[in-house]
Amino acid sequence: MSDIRIATAEDRILLDKEAKYCSYGDTVHYIEPPRIFSRCEGSYVWDTEDQAYLDLQMWYSAVNFGYANPRLNNALKQQIDTLPQIASQYLHKGKIELSEMIAVDAKNKFGLDGRVHFNVGGSQSIEDSLKVVRNASNGKSLMFAFEGGYHGRTLGASSITSSFRYRRRYGHFGERANFIPFPYHFRGPKGMTKEEYGSHCVQQFARLFDTEYNGVWDPKTNQCEYAAFYVEPIQGTGGYVIPPMNFYRELKHVLDQHGILMVSDEIQMGFYRTGKLWSIEHFDVQPDVIVFGKALTNGLNPLGGIWAREELINPKVFPPGSTHSTFASNPLGTAVGLEMFKMTNEVDYGAMVMAKGKYFLEGLQDLQKRFPIIGDVDGLGLALRCEICGPDGFTPDKATLDYMVEEGMKGDMVVDGQKLGLILDVGGYYKNVITLAPSLEISYPEIDLGLKLLEQLLVRATTR
Repeated sequence: MSDIRIATAEDRILLDKEAKYCSYGDTVHYIEPPRIFSRCEGSYVWDTEDQAYLDLQMWYSAVNFGYANPRLNNALKQQIDTLPQIASQYLHKGKIELSEMIAVDAKNKFGLDGRVHFNVGGSQSIEDSLKVVRNASNGKSLMFAFEGGYHGRTLGASSITSSFRYRRRYGHFGERANFIPFPYHFRGPKGMTKEEYGSHCVQQFARLFDTEYNGVWDPKTNQCEYAAFYVEPIQGTGGYVIPPMNFYRELKHVLDQHGILMVSDEIQMGFYRTGKLWSIEHFDVQPDVIVFGKALTNGLNPLGGIWAREELINPKVFPPGSTHSTFASNPLGTAVGLEMFKMTNEVDYGAMVMAKGKYFLEGLQDLQKRFPIIGDVDGLGLALRCEICGPDGFTPDKATLDYMVEEGMKGDMVVDGQKLGLILDVGGYYKNVITLAPSLEISYPEIDLGLKLLEQLLVRATTR
C-alpha cells in the first residue's frame, strides 16, 4: 500500500465523529484516511488543506456540467427566491414544462407519444419503472437484465442488478432477474469481430425462445414469463463497456417478437455523457421506457424520473396514486433541469462532447501504446474506459489500479509547477477499469493535464 498523506488535526476530529455517529451503510472509503473536501469548481475539488484535485469521475457522472456551474447554480438560486417548495400533489410551471421538453424530444427522436413521471433519484425511478412494466404485463414480476448491469440498491433495483452482494443480506423483491451475457468484446471469444460477437450474444439470447423447455416462453399461447429487459446501453459500474452498434437493434427485434419491453437505464449515461441526450440514441432503436436521474440537475437537487410510451403510462392504465414521492417533481430540481436543457440546446452540445471525447480517447490510445498494462481503452463521447491488466495486457489487475487510485489521492503530483491530485473511479467486472467521466465542460488543456497525471500514475505503478 502507498503511504497516504496524514490527515490534519481538524480532519482527525471530524473522522472520529464520523466513526461514532455516521452510518457506514451509505459510505465506501476507497482510501484511508478518507479525504474531507471543502470546495469545488469546474473540474476540480479542494480538500481542507486547499489541495486541488482534478476530478475525472464527477460524482459518478452526476455533475456532467462541472462543479458549481454558474448558470445552473443561478437557476437554483432564482427558484429559491420565488417558489422553493410545493407539495407534489400541486402543480407548478417547472414540472409541466420539463415534462413537455422531455416528451417532445422523445417524440421527435423515436416517433412515440409518451409521458414523464418524476421521482427524487435514479433508484427510486427504477422502482417506478418496475411498477409501470409490471402493470403493463398484468403483474409479471420477472425481468431480464445484463451481467455487469447496475440499476441501484433499493430492493427492487437490486433484484435486477447483477451483483449478488447487494442482495445477499436482504432477500429478493419478487424474483431475481435472469442475467444475460453482455457483448464485452475485450473479454469475449477470440476470433470474432465486435459486431459478430454482438450478433452471437443476441442469437444466444434468442435460443431461450426456441422451445418451451428453455423455461421462458409458452409457444402455445405466445406468451413470455418475463415482462421487460433492463439495459444500460453503455454499462456504467460494469466498466463503461460499449457494445457494437448492431447489438441493440438485433436485440430489440427479438424482444418485439416476444412482447418484452425494453427499459433503457440512462441514469449514468444520459444528458450528453455519450454525446447524445440518451445513450440509446446511438443504436437506432425505440425504447419503451427511459429511466433518468443524476445529471438532470447537475447533482444540485435530486431529481430523476421516467419517460414511458403513452400506452404504458396514460392515466387510464396508470392512474393517479399508482406511485408517489413527497419530493417528486420538486420546483428546485425542475428549475435546474429546464435551465440545463436551455443551456445544451443553445449550441451543438453533442458535437462538442464527441469532439472532446475523440481527443481524450486518442490520448488514452497513446498511453496504451506506451504502457503494456493497459489492456483496453474505449469510449463514446466522454464516457471512457481504461482497463488495467497484468504484464500480458489481459489478466485483470485490481491491485495495480487500487495503487494508482491511492497515489492519485496523495495530491503530490506536479505538472508545470502545479501540485495536484487526481480523482479516478474504479469499475468493471474485475474492478480493474478506470471509468472516466470528466466534466462535459472540461477544456482541452484540462484533458491534456488529466492525461499527464494518468501517465505519472502509470509510471509509478510500473516502477514501484
